[in-house]
Amino acid sequence: MKVHPRCTYCLLSRVHMEAELSTDDVDLMHEAILGGIEVLNSLYQPGMPAGELSTPIHRKTYEILNDNDPYLKMKELSSQTALRFMPVIRSHVFDGDEDDVATFKRAVLASVIGNYFDYGVMGLEVPIDVFDETFREHFRRGLDIDDTDKMLDKLSNVVYLADNCGEILIDTFVFEMIRKMGGKITLVVRGAPILNDVTMDEVKQFGIDKKVDQVLTTGSNAIGVCFDEAPKELKDALDNASLIISKGMANYETLSEENYKPIAYLLKVKCDPVGEDIGAPKGCSVARLFE
Repeated sequence: MKVHPRCTYCLLSRVHMEAELSTDDVDLMHEAILGGIEVLNSLYQPGMPAGELSTPIHRKTYEILNDNDPYLKMKELSSQTALRFMPVIRSHVFDGDEDDVATFKRAVLASVIGNYFDYGVMGLEVPIDVFDETFREHFRRGLDIDDTDKMLDKLSNVVYLADNCGEILIDTFVFEMIRKMGGKITLVVRGAPILNDVTMDEVKQFGIDKKVDQVLTTGSNAIGVCFDEAPKELKDALDNASLIISKGMANYETLSEENYKPIAYLLKVKCDPVGEDIGAPKGCSVARLFE
């Protein structure tokens, strides 16, 4: 995905948020904003890949704040919130139905809804206090773009690129169904903290490594996947996958610049630029396969 003019002020809103999460020092907040503006001035070019702008901005912010994980408390909150509601989410997914295909489709839907509960996307409030009600509402609505049927014959060797903390716990229902249907899963998480994304620390903390066949990392704290920094084992896994499942907008922004196929993008469209690029209006629940 190419950078959109609206990405610029969204990125700066993230810088501001990260500064507020990290410090009460207003002067340091100003310094972080100025650092973000400096990166914009030096790198921003119309038509450039979005990840080539977002990653340097966030890295500059973390450097100025001297904080390698400003989202730590928010990640813990999102994980605890997801854990609290896992029983009710599981009841929606499994629903007493012995039909594996129908259950897989519900698991994908739940995973996409989990992507809605995000921190730091401009204009998006995370309704923690009404999580249950909001989840039920989105579950009844279903997927706006639903290519899950086209994925069914491609589940033998899945590479699953994870997104945020919290929602990764909901993703485990997808893992469960893929393995039940005879498939293997290579889970891919960030190589180091960035935003509220999953790293190996959360994978081990919640025993998610026991629910998949292999866990790899992106090799760095880049937004999405920076292929210049990605380890060879990740590139090999992507080359050999029967299906790549890319979760969330950051992964979409970077993976859509590559030629890996078949690839399924599971996400809630939380901003207009992503919606325009993937072909779904803001607010849509998407499970779109590109072959």
